[in-house]
Parts: sequence; structure tokens; C-alpha cells
Amino acid sequence: MASYNRVILLGNVTRDIELRWVAGGGMAVADIGLAVNDRRKNSAGEWIDETTFVDVTLWGRTAEVASEYLSKGSPVFIEGRLKLDTWEGNDGQKRSKLRVVGERMQLLGGKGSGSGKPSGAARGSGGPQKQNEAPADDGMDAGPMEPPADDIPF
Repeated sequence: MASYNRVILLGNVTRDIELRWVAGGGMAVADIGLAVNDRRKNSAGEWIDETTFVDVTLWGRTAEVASEYLSKGSPVFIEGRLKLDTWEGNDGQKRSKLRVVGERMQLLGGKGSGSGKPSGAARGSGGPQKQNEAPADDGMDAGPMEPPADDIPF
């Protein structure tokens, strides 16, 4: 049976990005928190705002760009895949947590949005925004990519 694992998120960063480096290979990694808001009507017809908090892990150049340009409150678009982490806690209980491994990231907003760090293109140009992408194979290169027009799901 075929399977498909894709996640697309648009939300705001919940804390400042902390960049770290994997021992041995020296690859950059950043764990970010993302708040994704959903607005819907309840049974009484009143609008309800629901926030979902998602943990996202970025690798390679994408992690470096996130660390440089994102801060708490910054809007960001993430595309990636779900991954289930499992471990044994200090109390001996098995634990698990679902997270997103980010494979593509689009910086949103303009200069001056968020907490003062520039957002948009990685070079900070006033031109069109660029998407920074870490390929799944090595995670080291980030480059621009535009989605095909016929891939829009609505």
C-alpha cells in the first residue's frame, strides 16, 4: 500500500531560534516552536480561535537561515514530513512525540516585522521573497524554488 507523508504549516515562531551543530558531521540543526491558528464557528455560530503548537526541526542551511532571520513572533511557512520520536523517560516509561521535520521554509513578512530582524529573502534584498529549501538528500544547500501553478490544492 502506498503512503504519503506531507505537512504544510503557516504560523508564527513561538520562541527565538537556537542553532546548534551535530557532533562529528558539523551539520546545523534548529528546533523551532510554531503556533498555527485556526478560526472556526462553534455550534452557537460564534467564532472560536484555536491554536495548535507544533515542534519543527530544521537541518543544514535551512536551520542557519532560520536562526539568522527568524525570531519570536516571526511568520513563517514550513513544508515537511511528520516523524514520531520515541524514548524512555527517567521514570522508565516509554514516551513519544510527533514533530515535523522541515524540508522547505518560506520567510514571510517584510523588513522590520517581528522583533526587528529582517525577514523575507535571505540576503535581505528589497526584491521578491525567496524560498529557502534544504534538499532531503544532504540538507546542506538552500536555494530558491517556486511551486508549480497547477499544484495549488484549491
